[in-house]
Amino acid sequence: MKIKKGDNVQVLSGNDKGAKGEVLQVNPKSDKIIVKDVNVRKKHVKARKQGDESGIISVECAIPVSKVNIVCPKCGKATKIGYSMEKDKKIRVCKKCGANLK
Repeated sequence: MKIKKGDNVQVLSGNDKGAKGEVLQVNPKSDKIIVKDVNVRKKHVKARKQGDESGIISVECAIPVSKVNIVCPKCGKATKIGYSMEKDKKIRVCKKCGANLK
């Protein structure tokens, strides 16, 4: 997968189109990611132990990785990811401005 945990991404389609957020979790097996404050659903939780609270909590759900593009820290635009070789290391680069992505 080209997108990694900690990357800033922008949603390209769906209900949260245009939203930006940080990748919290990556699941390469199902090609899905969880982005902070994107695709938020309500979940009803029942107290399991004494002292726990029951109620309704907000949970971020997974979205397909094909619906997001990484946001370049240099140019600030949503872009595709390219690769280049630098001293026997494969590094990710922005396709629009050519800046290195962490």
